Amino acid sequence: MKSASSLIPALLKHRSFQVFLVLSTYLIFAQALPQVMHQFFYTLSLFIKDMLIWVMPITVGFFIAYAVQSFEKKAPLFILILLLFEACSNFMSVWYAYGCATFASEILPSFGVSNLSSEFTALWRFPVVKPSWWSAEKGAILGLVLGCFNALKPTAKLTQLITQGRGILEWILTRVFARLIPLFILGFAAQMYQTNLLTHVFAHYSVLVLWLMAFLFIYLLFLFTLGAGPSFTKVLANIKNLLPAGGIALTSGCSLSTMPWTIQGAAKNLENPNLAQGIIPATTNIQQIGDCIANTFLCFLIYRHFYGVNPDLITWGSFSIVFVLARFATAAVLGGAIFIMLPIYESYLNFTPEMIAIILALNVFLDPLITSTNVIANGALCRVFEKVWRKIHAPLPQEEKASA
Repeated sequence: MKSASSLIPALLKHRSFQVFLVLSTYLIFAQALPQVMHQFFYTLSLFIKDMLIWVMPITVGFFIAYAVQSFEKKAPLFILILLLFEACSNFMSVWYAYGCATFASEILPSFGVSNLSSEFTALWRFPVVKPSWWSAEKGAILGLVLGCFNALKPTAKLTQLITQGRGILEWILTRVFARLIPLFILGFAAQMYQTNLLTHVFAHYSVLVLWLMAFLFIYLLFLFTLGAGPSFTKVLANIKNLLPAGGIALTSGCSLSTMPWTIQGAAKNLENPNLAQGIIPATTNIQQIGDCIANTFLCFLIYRHFYGVNPDLITWGSFSIVFVLARFATAAVLGGAIFIMLPIYESYLNFTPEMIAIILALNVFLDPLITSTNVIANGALCRVFEKVWRKIHAPLPQEEKASA
């Protein structure tokens, strides 16, 4: 058993605990702080967000290029099909969330337009406005082109450029921005406190969280049925095998640290258990079904709440494509994927600072549930991918190696 002296430093390194500590301290002293201090915290958060908007396109580009260029390494077809499978599964979950949110908005007639208004503003904003051409989709296209070119005709200079560029951006995201998460959230917490937005969130979104939990359960059941077939007994057995991993993820809040249990549980559901060792590590931080459903479901309803209408299909279509591509860029930003997504919400769904504050608050609150859903869904999809791969190409890479 860990002593108290060793437990405290371990807790201080945990991002969720840091956020809890910062927000708790703020709420204790909030009434005693002058107005300018609340505005200062909010200004810092907006400054961090503005910096992220500038970094996002090149980040998405380099990470996608790095992922695609790896096709030339072991089992190119297997890697290509796996990445396409991840993209399709994320894309389907985003549109599933669209349908669920549309259904939820129709059965909750009181969920109308928000009339929030406040004079609480930042002290200053970053003076340089991002040009329209500097966007996530441009970075994604550039990344795909560079990655495909280097996969087909690899050159040492281009490989070095992509690898070093990805390394630098990974360092910036994980060593700089990810460590600013508590401060980033603090500024929006100050805004929520000053505008009574927290009361607003509980009044309008608490019921939606219950609906979200039901929709997540239905989708997980669908994935297990897709993998196991019509046998209810086999579906229950497959779920049982992955419950330990889901429980660990619920308490730890980290998909990566749960990976050994996810591999163990998923392997029990496969015809070729060794396949889990190749799929789970490659999909853990990219194929995030819980994150895709929860965040897009809430984004849809926040959009409707503030603008009084549902996002149109063109808006949602462009948003969903960039959202799914950006999942490849979040793989290296453990605990800080929201950094990549917030600029996308702002650019494609016209999120205001109030809307960003709400989605941040809900992400902090729902993080254990979302992480657990990510892990269980990833394990379930491992079996689905095995069935897809056997339809496309046989034998599996591990089986080829064994026969050789």
